[in-house]
Amino acid sequence: MSETTATKMPDVTAAEPIPASAMSEVNRILGNGDLYRYTTVESPVTLLERDFAEKIGSRYALAVSSCSAALFLSLMALDLQPGAKVLIPAFTFVAVPSAVVHADCVPVLCECGSNYRIDLDDFRHKLPGVDAVLISHMRGHTSDMDAIMAACDAAGVPVVEDAAHSLGTTWDGRKIGTLGKIGCFSFQSYKLLNSGEGGIMVTDDPDLMARAIMMHGSYEDKWQHHDIPADVMARVQNNMPMFGLRLNTLSAVLIRAQLEHLEQRVLDGRRNHDHVANRLRAINSVQVPAAYPAELRAPDSLQFNLPHLSDDEVDAFVGDAKRRGLHIQVFGRSKNNSRAYWNWGFLDDVPDLPQTRAMLMRACDLRLPARLTLAECDLIADTLITALGE
Repeated sequence: MSETTATKMPDVTAAEPIPASAMSEVNRILGNGDLYRYTTVESPVTLLERDFAEKIGSRYALAVSSCSAALFLSLMALDLQPGAKVLIPAFTFVAVPSAVVHADCVPVLCECGSNYRIDLDDFRHKLPGVDAVLISHMRGHTSDMDAIMAACDAAGVPVVEDAAHSLGTTWDGRKIGTLGKIGCFSFQSYKLLNSGEGGIMVTDDPDLMARAIMMHGSYEDKWQHHDIPADVMARVQNNMPMFGLRLNTLSAVLIRAQLEHLEQRVLDGRRNHDHVANRLRAINSVQVPAAYPAELRAPDSLQFNLPHLSDDEVDAFVGDAKRRGLHIQVFGRSKNNSRAYWNWGFLDDVPDLPQTRAMLMRACDLRLPARLTLAECDLIADTLITALGE
């Protein structure tokens, strides 16, 4: 146990706090009502895009209303034909197949294993029939990006990274979200950077960014607020539909004030995750998949499997933990869970994916925010272990 013992269960559903340093700019914006990103050339949204691109190591960044919007715009920017097939992991959030459908494309679901990652055999089997790949690093678990990128590069298939849960994660020293053509991140309240809602997409390709800028809501000459070559923008001016997916200045201020805290939040989140995970690994009935050697994660949640328990025992464990103040969901046994692919009723064809289904029926999901202390993490681990024992 930690030197200081926590006696009260922390609220793991609370968001990361907004730094006090943001408040003066928040008050200024609220005072003058300047919430529109294109009022000034140096708006908070423009400054956020520049700062984020520099931090992530990309040439361009575009802040939008959500990560879902970023995923949709990414697919639209690829200029895929109607009905194009997009390969996605079967273990992901409903926003991912939704973005594919909104882009008038067809999701192709790929099996995932008990370690929550893409099953490479199924991936390679389905790759020849698709036009793009949208890799979702679900809950911060990185699939084998060396194998995936090699296969996609050889096939000439573009890759979009859904890095909503992976801001701060690196793969062999490279930042997740910069390996594919486009990377998409989230600023929703449960992420390391919290603005309630919001997202951002990054790329090194000026043509892809120009298309996304126009479609996200840059009309007339508003594109001049972006660091994009004029000749590139001239090719798409008035030739793209507009969807009105801009980020407002207040959200940008909240996010930008947290950028300087990102590295510490990544370290704290990894510490908390590994601390609880290592304690759970001592329990025979628990399986906590390890990180890949190339993967340095930035987790804000913990997933573990209960492969040896029956349905009734899993439900009893979840109920006992809840009575002790700890909310856990089992993806496949949580009613209407948006991460269980069989609940995506808007798809025309939901395939039978036995490997992914078996994982989801035993995969437990627990939010583990970076702001927790080790004493609070110990209390959480004690509660999990006690509930499992009963």
